Amino acid sequence: MDVKFVNANEVPKIIKSDSTLAIGGFIGIGISEEIHSAMEDGYLKKGEPNNLTLLYVGGMGDKMERGLNHYAHRGLVKRAVGGHWGLAPKFQPLVEAGEIEGYNFPQGVVSQMFKDAAARRPFHVTTVGMGTFADPEIEGGKLNEQTTEDLVTRVQIEGVQLLAYKTIFPDYAIIKGSYADEKGNISFEEEPLTLEALSMALATHNNGGKVIVQVRGVKPFGTLKPKDVEIPAVCVDYVVVAKDEDKHRQTLATPFNDDFLTPGIVAAPNDEIHNLASEPLNIRKIIARRAAMCIVPGEDYVLNYGIGMPEGVPTVLAEEDIAEAFLPTLEPGVFGGTPQGGLDFGAAIHPESIIQQCDMFSFYNGGGIDAAVLGMAEMDSHGNVNVSKFGSKLAGAGGFIDISQAAKKVIFVGSFMTHGCCYDFTGEKLHILKDDGNPKLVKNVEQITFSAKGALAHNQKIYYVTERAVFTLTEKGVELLEVAPGIDLEKDVLNRMEFEPIIADSFDIMASSIFFNGSENGNRKG
Repeated sequence: MDVKFVNANEVPKIIKSDSTLAIGGFIGIGISEEIHSAMEDGYLKKGEPNNLTLLYVGGMGDKMERGLNHYAHRGLVKRAVGGHWGLAPKFQPLVEAGEIEGYNFPQGVVSQMFKDAAARRPFHVTTVGMGTFADPEIEGGKLNEQTTEDLVTRVQIEGVQLLAYKTIFPDYAIIKGSYADEKGNISFEEEPLTLEALSMALATHNNGGKVIVQVRGVKPFGTLKPKDVEIPAVCVDYVVVAKDEDKHRQTLATPFNDDFLTPGIVAAPNDEIHNLASEPLNIRKIIARRAAMCIVPGEDYVLNYGIGMPEGVPTVLAEEDIAEAFLPTLEPGVFGGTPQGGLDFGAAIHPESIIQQCDMFSFYNGGGIDAAVLGMAEMDSHGNVNVSKFGSKLAGAGGFIDISQAAKKVIFVGSFMTHGCCYDFTGEKLHILKDDGNPKLVKNVEQITFSAKGALAHNQKIYYVTERAVFTLTEKGVELLEVAPGIDLEKDVLNRMEFEPIIADSFDIMASSIFFNGSENGNRKG
């Protein structure tokens, strides 16, 4: 079969209306931006293709125009199934207005679904998502009333309750690689991640579909190293050589960084995202310091950090000179190195190993993570956590469900209140100057992204870390462990929550060193 080399503006003519289109990428990595721009232009000019079903794994975009945002037009898409929605905000009005059907499933489930599609398995069967909004007994992953088809069902096999996600078989796939040879073999030597590129190509090819790959350039046949070839030519139908370098970046934030690809000594944290040591003391730094105290050398080794506030924890461990006691991992497939943030999230400086995202989730699901630090937007009286939906704001779960269900220890981090609070830290104490935020510790979360009931059933250690107080999950409910020095328990904590936690006869005061305005390894001192 001969691979055809085409321009990006020919792709909208290749993809037929009413088909299922799989799109590769994660946050700002692996984005075939030149093709996606052409797809948008083609639809706006000629109205085709239209009525597409989009299938994707991780959120892809910049919260503005790029990535999945190109597809957010009325009539272009009829249904979208993905792991995360927050980076494509242009879809949110369409979902809210019922103009498209939307499903949010755990990121690892969607990633591994491509392996099922490649092998022609009709379902992906797992415990991931049980007790969360993906569970059909709760919401079934549906995002609006117009989304009616059940794509996940509960099944019981030999007495074990499982979720069976209906496998989706793509008709087309759009993937980003580094180079193609003249035959159509695709290498990934310049990509920070391989994601599920091979699984997606196999799933599409074995379904009789067409695989379209965007690359930087073409090399003579026989010059690509076989181990650099991630997608063999037999699974490729069309190759687009990007004409605009800005639409074939390593990430949406970084044109090219060789440190994403090479081994070496662990680098200093990313200046923009991670370097809390140079910042004045703030809530983010305090929470990162206290969360880091939950991670114990010798007890915890394999770690996962979520995006946002959890990104501060690696810096704290580096400040304490104990970062090398742990192995950081990132769900799109990275072991080791220094995790990056922002639109570079998913990449690492000097990684030790990079595997497929679906294989990383197999590692996670099997119990490979000792501890995970994840964000916490809402927590409720049961210990459930919501990070996925807030009124009309649709963030999506990403890998949160998979990771929070699989880690032996989970440390949720987040501010005690919403925006509207101001603090002072004089005398290594927490002083509240303004307290106009709304409670984030509520009676019931709006959407269950983390199920406390499931965590208790699997004997996970669960912590909830805020700047004012620290809690843990017990069989009897959410228990208060510590309050910050300078904080009045009744006035500043209990009266600012919507439920009453369990309070032991004596609770601890958070270490004053956490509130020290410096970086000299202070936060593990008593």
